[in-house]
This record gives sequence, C-alpha cells and structure tokens, in this order.
Amino acid sequence: MSFLAPGRLWLLLLVPVLVVGYVLLQWRRKKYALRFTNLALLGRVAPKRPSWRRHVAAVLTMVTVALLVTAFARPQTEVEVPRERATIVVVVDVSLSMLADDVEPSRIKAAQDSAKRFVESLPEKFNVSLVSFAGSASILVSPTTDRPPVIRAIDNLQLAESTATGEAIYTALEAVKQVPTDPANPDERPPARIVLMSDGYKNVGRGVEDAIGAANQAGVPIYTIAFGTQWGTVEIQGQRTNVPVDVDTMRKIADETGGSSYTAESSTELDEVYADVGSSVGYTTEEQEVTARWTGFALLAALAAAAVSLLFFGRLP
Repeated sequence: MSFLAPGRLWLLLLVPVLVVGYVLLQWRRKKYALRFTNLALLGRVAPKRPSWRRHVAAVLTMVTVALLVTAFARPQTEVEVPRERATIVVVVDVSLSMLADDVEPSRIKAAQDSAKRFVESLPEKFNVSLVSFAGSASILVSPTTDRPPVIRAIDNLQLAESTATGEAIYTALEAVKQVPTDPANPDERPPARIVLMSDGYKNVGRGVEDAIGAANQAGVPIYTIAFGTQWGTVEIQGQRTNVPVDVDTMRKIADETGGSSYTAESSTELDEVYADVGSSVGYTTEEQEVTARWTGFALLAALAAAAVSLLFFGRLP
C-alpha cells in the first residue's frame, strides 16, 4: 500500500502522545484515590470493577484516530479493473475430431458449455467475437458487447472436415480490426486478445508460422487451450481414428505471441482454464485510492468505542 499524501502520516505521532497522556491520567487518578483516607467509604462509593473494561473504550478511540490519520494520508492500493474497450476473440475448433468422447459428453459439447460460461463472465463493456474453424475459418459474430448473439452462435456450431489453424488466427485478427478506434486516440489500438481452442493438427490453409508473425505485427497475444487427451478417438466414415491433441503447436503459438498456453482434459479443467484466461486478459492492475475504505474502518472503530462505553459505563466516551 502507498499514499498520495504520505507527509500527513506524521499525525500518527498523536497516537503515542494520547497513549502517554492516558497512562499519566490513570496514574494520577490512582494517586488521588490513595489519598482518600476513608477506604471503606471509597469502596461503597466507587465499587471495584474489572480494570480491563476501563481501557477498552480508550483503546478503540486511539485506533479510530490511527485509522482516520491513515485515511487522511489518502492510501492507495493495487486493484484489478476491467480493461476499457478490450476485445476478446474466442476461436473454436469445429473439426470432426471434436466429436471424440474422451471428454464427456464430447469435446465439442464440453467446449460449447465452457465457452458460454466464459463469455458470460466477461465484463459488460468487453467486445466479444466468435470465430470457428475447420477446413476454413469464419467470423460468426463480429466484436460486440451484446452477449446473446455470441451465446446463440456457440450453441449452433457445426462440425466440418480438416483443421486450418493458421487461417483461424488470420480470421481472428480480421475480427479485431473491426473494433472502431477511440476518436480521442485514433492511433491507439484497443487492447485485444485471441483465445484459441483446438485439439487437432493443422493440415490445410496458411502456415502457423506466418500467422504467428501476423499476430505479432498486430500486437495481439494468443492464449491457447489444447483440449482433449492424447488417447482420443473418433469414428469417421466407419473407421475409428486417433485424434490426439497437438500440444506442441498450441504452446508454440502462445509462447511466440506473448500469450499463455493451457491444456485441458476435462470440462472442469476447461472451466478453470477459462477463469484463468479471463483474469489474465480481462483485467489490468492499477493503483486506486482507497480513502473511503479506511474511513469506513475508522467509523466502525468509533462506533465500537461508543458501544463499549455505553455498555460498561452508561455514557459516551
């Protein structure tokens, strides 16, 4: 935690001064009481009470002073805030290998369910786009803050043959370009991230290396999710075919574009990955003033001091 007005923290010296003053006052009262010659009468007039009760309200009052001084110094701390005008392009592999049931009930169904939860969890101001790819890639939903069209498009994903991973990246970059620039800063690119989920090996379309270069030139990191297991199989035209996950290629895409790579072998793991991705791409850490928070703490301490004083002594401190 840091402070916008750290010089005001010198006022915290008031706290030890108050402590010393309170101790001297208690010592003076004790000394005065010992001068009272009629001890029997003193016991009837001022019956003995547990000593700790006399100090609770005073301690809480000093805590209140310390908290108020802290608030007066304008504390600030790091908080996560949504990135303004951020764009997330969700890219889903819809090749036939996504029919594999090594992830229940199937790779594609688990992917759809988790993708919908991910989209719904993003801040309202985020633009979200959906791209699907198999032998070719297409923008199903252009960047928008309206969530229902994205959810419907995820539900209506259709499987097809082949896997064009490079084309998927190029198409996602085209989706990013559709986000209008800020009129106040026309040269500033809106923050954008691509979330690429695939389980298969690229076998058609432009190469992954060239697509990585295009993403770097656009300044758009790619977060990849290698989804499924190495033992997945799918029946295509009556033949059982192995469809292992291409972890190496997915990791390469993420590493070389400045993103992060993940693996997920179940729908539960996929949810966890999406939560991590959302935290990584959806928020930025900023210093924000938290004076109100510390003022609230001081108010609670003051109320506690008043309550203790009323409870034990029938009066306010």
